Amino acid sequence: MDRNLALEFVRVTEAAAIAAARWIGRGEKKKADGVAVDEMRDRFNQIDFAGRIVIGEGRKDEAPELYVGERVGRGRGPMMDIAVDPLECTASVAFGRQNAMSVICSGPKGVLLSAPDTYMEKISAGPKAAKVIHLDASVKTNIEKVAKALGKKKGEIIVAVLDKPRHEEIIKNIREVGARIKLFSDGDISAAIATCLPGSGIDLLVGTGGSAEAVLSAPAVKALGGEIYCRFAPPDEKHRQLVKKANLNTRKVYSANDLAKGKTLTFTATGVIDGPLLKGVRFLGNKIITHSIVIRGESGTIRYIETHHHLSNKGSGCPLYYHMII
Repeated sequence: MDRNLALEFVRVTEAAAIAAARWIGRGEKKKADGVAVDEMRDRFNQIDFAGRIVIGEGRKDEAPELYVGERVGRGRGPMMDIAVDPLECTASVAFGRQNAMSVICSGPKGVLLSAPDTYMEKISAGPKAAKVIHLDASVKTNIEKVAKALGKKKGEIIVAVLDKPRHEEIIKNIREVGARIKLFSDGDISAAIATCLPGSGIDLLVGTGGSAEAVLSAPAVKALGGEIYCRFAPPDEKHRQLVKKANLNTRKVYSANDLAKGKTLTFTATGVIDGPLLKGVRFLGNKIITHSIVIRGESGTIRYIETHHHLSNKGSGCPLYYHMII
C-alpha cells in the first residue's frame, strides 16, 4: 500500500468529519450522515486509485452513494477494497453526545470481509491481553485474565460496553466482578481500538455491536498487536438470511485476521466529536482544526495528524498539515 495514498485518505475523512460536525446537536441524523457521505464520495473521486466499496452505506438499492460494490477513485492502478463509515455514531452527532468519527479502511482485493449489515458478539483487547481473551469465556474469567496480563487489579480494569438493554446482564456481571465500566451510546470502533492504546482508559471491549464496525476495527487492532474476536448474532430471521446469503457462518468465531487478512492494510479516521481515540472538529473563526489517525499494517506506524484548515473569505478550505508522528 502506497504510504502517500494512505495519507491521501486523511483528506477524505477530514472533509467528511467537517461536514458532519456542522450538524452536531441539530437532531438530524440523516442529514449529518448525508453530508458526510457526499463529501467522502466526492473526495475519493479526486484521488488516483481504483477502489471498490465492500463495507458501506448498504446495498445499491438502499444507498445512492458509497453502496457495497460501488467503484470509487479515478480508476487508475490496481483494484483496492475499501470499507467506510462516513459518520460512525450518527445519533451522537445528532444529539451532541460523545464519540463520533469518519472512518476508512483499505487493502488489496479480497482481504476485507464483506460482511452483511447485521450484529456480532465481540471481545477486544490490546497486545498484552490479546492471547488470553475468549469470546465464549465468562465475563468474570475474561476480566481476571486481562487483569493478570496487564498487571492490574480487577478493580482497575475498565470495560467498554455499549449502553443498550441487551447488555444489562453483561453490565451486571462486570459490576459483580468489581471492574469498572465505560458506557457509550453508539459505535464501538474507537473503543475496540482504544484497548490497544496505553492511557486510553479502556482495557477491554465486550458486547454485541455492528458487523461493519467489527471489520472497520480489525485492521487497526491487528496492526497495533491486539485482538478482536467476533461471531455473527443475527437478531431475527431477516438478518439470519443476510448472513446465509453471504455464505458466512453464524457459529464461527472470527478473529482480526479473518476480518482483515494480511498486513497490506490501512486504517484512517478523523474525529467529529471527542471520543476515546480522537478529539473532534474545532471551529475557530476562520480556522477549522481536525484530529486524525493513520495506521499502516505493513509498518505498524501510527500517525496522529492535527490539521489547521484556514478558510478564505468565501469559506473554502485551504489546509495546512502539521504532523505529529508517534
